[in-house]
Amino acid sequence: MLQQSTARLVRGAALAGSLALLPFATACSGGGEDDRARKSTPAPTAVTAAPAAGVVAPAKVEVIAGLTGCTAKIRIDADELRQGVCHTEAADYLITTFPEERYKETWLESAGIYGGKYLVGSRWVVSAQPKLLERFRPTLGGTIQQLG
Repeated sequence: MLQQSTARLVRGAALAGSLALLPFATACSGGGEDDRARKSTPAPTAVTAAPAAGVVAPAKVEVIAGLTGCTAKIRIDADELRQGVCHTEAADYLITTFPEERYKETWLESAGIYGGKYLVGSRWVVSAQPKLLERFRPTLGGTIQQLG
């Protein structure tokens, strides 16, 4: 009786262990058909932050600043965003980048109370006079959004 109980426990433990490892084994499997499908189907092209320069979004404050013709002075370097200010002969403007899209969305909601137009890309925003936003858009990409 004791041997039967022990044997049953050992089998139960082995079964439980096998089931616990199953997700790891299947996650690491080759998946032959899936690999062939991935190789034959090209990946979708992502929107870039700076199509003219070939920079993949999300770009850094310094990269966006360089593409607009300035060297940004970083004024905020936090976990939720980085913000640099550009001083040029044409105007002063802000470049803000975000580590995640949700931070950008929250920032835009907050900025909505001030109104204005912004050039918005993938995890970045440029705050400038509308004429500058129009000039930056072909280089940076993104869309001009009216908030308010």
